[in-house]
Amino acid sequence: MNLTTEIYLFYAAVALYCISAVCYILFFVMKNEKCCKGGELTLWLAFLIHTVALVARTMAAKRLPLTNQYEFATSFAWGIALVTLIFKRKFNFKALGAVVCPVLVVLIGYAAMQSKEINELMPALQSNWLSIHVGCAIISYGSFGVAFGVAFLYLIREHLKDRSFVDKYLPDSELLDLIGYRAIALGFIFLTLVMITGAIWAERAWGHYWSWDPKETWSLITWFIYAIYLHVRISKGWQGKKAAWFALIGFICVIFTYIGVNTLIPSLHSYA
Repeated sequence: MNLTTEIYLFYAAVALYCISAVCYILFFVMKNEKCCKGGELTLWLAFLIHTVALVARTMAAKRLPLTNQYEFATSFAWGIALVTLIFKRKFNFKALGAVVCPVLVVLIGYAAMQSKEINELMPALQSNWLSIHVGCAIISYGSFGVAFGVAFLYLIREHLKDRSFVDKYLPDSELLDLIGYRAIALGFIFLTLVMITGAIWAERAWGHYWSWDPKETWSLITWFIYAIYLHVRISKGWQGKKAAWFALIGFICVIFTYIGVNTLIPSLHSYA
């Protein structure tokens, strides 16, 4: 496979993610189960084509596609799709796509606006730690994206007027809270691995474990937000709306750590 094939596959995945998002939104608005089935089918199809696109990129670049803005953005979106499909299947949570798919569209739309050229890796990136560090970030961010969607649904659940629709397609508040907690716990484990592997990689590449680079600093801020969430939930029993708001704020920090820092603040990590 060559780069042209990858780009065609990528845009096919973009189109299908958009269709999936529209189907899920119509499902919520029109209460039509066929729209939900259409959203789920196109989400699976988009994910499979997206996976093939990433494989094609790997073959064209002769390395994993994790080293620039485009590659990490498309991989970030892929990670959210992966974790979403896992949680949807585990908890039979059909409505999750109604919130997560629009987030996916925003992220993969951001990827579509980036340069898709394949550039030679800078010396600091020519390390096996790259795949471990960025791979953990993709799973971590994907999990936090799912937690964001669950938290949003938790907060609007009681305001939805069609109670028969809510009871049929949305888990009860207690289960929503538990799903969000598990997603954050998974994301936190991988974010911790991101921090550890990044420090080891930095020491080998630049001779120091931590440099207070803007992305490092914002990653640490994000880590502390989710650490506080887990601490107060376990030690003080925080659940419900407080936990949901923490999940929303945490994901906003995740987005700023990735897009905001790369766009607004000069950083050693501006390549991704």
